[in-house]
Amino acid sequence: MAPSAELATAASCEARRPAIGFLGVGWIGRHRLQSIVQADAVDVVGVADADLVAASEIAAPLGRAAAVPSLESLLELKPEGVVIATPSAFHAAQTIAALRSGAAVFCQKPLARNAAETARVVQTARGADRLLAVDMSYRFLRGAGILKDLIAAGEIGEIFAVDAVFHNAYGPDKNWYYDADLAGGGCVIDLGIHLVDLALWVLKFPAVLNVSSRLYSRGKPLAKRKNSLEDYAVARLDLDNGATINLACSWRLPAGKDAVIQATFFGVKGGLTLRNVAGSFYDFRTEQLVGTSRRILDEPPDSWGGRAALAWVEHLRRRSGYRSDIETSEKVAEVIDAIYN
Repeated sequence: MAPSAELATAASCEARRPAIGFLGVGWIGRHRLQSIVQADAVDVVGVADADLVAASEIAAPLGRAAAVPSLESLLELKPEGVVIATPSAFHAAQTIAALRSGAAVFCQKPLARNAAETARVVQTARGADRLLAVDMSYRFLRGAGILKDLIAAGEIGEIFAVDAVFHNAYGPDKNWYYDADLAGGGCVIDLGIHLVDLALWVLKFPAVLNVSSRLYSRGKPLAKRKNSLEDYAVARLDLDNGATINLACSWRLPAGKDAVIQATFFGVKGGLTLRNVAGSFYDFRTEQLVGTSRRILDEPPDSWGGRAALAWVEHLRRRSGYRSDIETSEKVAEVIDAIYN
């Protein structure tokens, strides 16, 4: 292809505005919609929610966007991509329906409630050759990228241990989170999934050889999760590279602050840590650890919340089909299953 033709093709890709539909206008759905709309890279053709009044309020400022009550009516608008932000129990079926209709999908975590459901969703995306992404947003923290690059470069030597925590001093504010059939689990699938994904992503997804765990509800060990959901969990993941990941997560823990969120990687030459600042859910600092000292590598501000959605949009603008990196969702789901079982 001649240079001028290459430039024309690149310009065309840059100018392309995919037609997007949004399903679910709760807090996270509205936030992701706002991030995408502010980037001015798509045309919103529809906003769907069972609460049609709420959908109409969101759609009204978006020009030609229609407010509709369901995924089925949203797909009738022929969107090229669909952003899904509904209760977890619906993610798998809704994502599969959208993919089969020909739409790419950006889905809130978890992609499904268990590994079997997750595998079916990924298989559908592969078979339909459609772009699929899940909102594992902590990968897109600026500090997380810095930390990952330094570990890959051998800055702290071979990693032998990871400590990861996510303690939320509050519980979820939606009733469906406390229904095992709708949520798929408690704090592990809500918060722990971020820890598992982030740790394995930083380490380039080594195989997990063994998982041990203990789950609690209101301070009592859970023998089975069917009767109640865990609000505290600890787990150990043994990796095939010899490293161990230790994680803990909770709802309503008396943490002394709104949240404790941290992932620390220990290598034979030092450590690297990513942690929230002053109990914030949004502000994070990345530090290098040497002996008793620490050096700040990155600190707030960093507007990272919508980056996963925007990365999906950019892939879609380049007419991306299936991307195999979504298959890491299956590996994470297998670990979550193992923690529960």
